Amino acid sequence: MNPQTAAAIDSINVTLNAGGMNTINIVLAFVMYGVALGIRPGTFKDVFLKPKSVILGVLCQLVLLPLLTFLLALSFGGSITWTMALGMILVASCPGGNISNFISSLSKANIELSVSLTAISTALAIFATPFNFWLYGNLYLRFADIAGEVPQLSIPLWDVLKTIFILLGIPLVLGILTRTYLPKVADKLQKPFQWFSIVFFLAMVVLSFFGNLDAFLRCIKFIFLIVLVHNLLALTIGFSTASIFKLPKSDRRTLTIETGIQNSGLGLVLLLGTSIFAGFPAHGGTLVITAWWGVWHIIGGLAVASVFNYTDKKRKNG
Repeated sequence: MNPQTAAAIDSINVTLNAGGMNTINIVLAFVMYGVALGIRPGTFKDVFLKPKSVILGVLCQLVLLPLLTFLLALSFGGSITWTMALGMILVASCPGGNISNFISSLSKANIELSVSLTAISTALAIFATPFNFWLYGNLYLRFADIAGEVPQLSIPLWDVLKTIFILLGIPLVLGILTRTYLPKVADKLQKPFQWFSIVFFLAMVVLSFFGNLDAFLRCIKFIFLIVLVHNLLALTIGFSTASIFKLPKSDRRTLTIETGIQNSGLGLVLLLGTSIFAGFPAHGGTLVITAWWGVWHIIGGLAVASVFNYTDKKRKNG
């Protein structure tokens, strides 16, 4: 990547006033509430009677994906900037995406396992997200060949924990309570919330790049390739791990989808609404990678669902 393109990417900047940031936080909390509406009282019981798939799913999302993302970023070398690498690591540190349950249902995967993994990764993200981003972000800044001096990545722990707890923890509890005590209301709300989450994220991306459209169009071919490779890595981690441990077909599909779809909306909120990068030089690459990941994993998830359904149809007809 030439210096002019790198500079154009890092020059992309998004600033939101308090009102705009509060609006995004509230909407993202509603999205997570919608995810939690699918968590039925008996969801965890059957899954935890056979915990192997749950343990492997958590391992893929919270351990293998951040670690292998760090190694992938290093392997890219000078093809990416350090800001793009941090965007990859931030996305990999986020919990499972809010449309993974929807994609799992389209793929005829294990929905109960999908919902359980989303809930568990979301709950653990309160601590796992800042830890993984701090660990692998600093390791990358230490071992990558970066021209010039870059500050050490310091996580404002209370700021990040508070943000994640408000956006993920509280809506998760409220959604489970709604499903438990108001099941008919939960049934009516669940599907509209799923579509709302897709529209919301696309709106976030438009908002992020509205004032930087020219720079974004100049860099999209680079961003597209980086995110494509990264997403393929995530999908491969889930599918390979499930296959190595000989999980049932529906569970293999769930682990593939849950590992391949990340809550990059949370990543954007952490970038725009906390002081993670206070004192850092221009870092538009982090923002662009995080935002485009959210667009791509919708496309990639639907493509994976199509492949799974095609193989079922071919097997049935063959």
